[in-house]
Amino acid sequence: MTCSGDQLLEMLSALANPHRLRILATLSSMGRTYVSQLAREIGISRPLLHLHLRKLEEAGLVTSRLEISPDGKALNFFEVAPFAIELTPAAIAEAAPSLTATSRHSDS
Repeated sequence: MTCSGDQLLEMLSALANPHRLRILATLSSMGRTYVSQLAREIGISRPLLHLHLRKLEEAGLVTSRLEISPDGKALNFFEVAPFAIELTPAAIAEAAPSLTATSRHSDS
């Protein structure tokens, strides 16, 4: 997978958090699941989980789908999106020229 500099930074930033790594690991082993179940499994609050899921989704690492259960409840299901990151000096050199001005000066 060839990424632009901005995409690479976004993915690496999303992965640079232990909660988000645990979320990806749990989704990878459990498969598609809804937020409340995932929060219980990982042991974090739903608001905190939503924050991390949003960051992972923005980076293209997870996908979500809102579904209505048979009893009428809205359930937001998440699953790991297929991705692969090649992090080599050559891949970084290829991605670096496409960094936008904003991301070139960002320390976050």
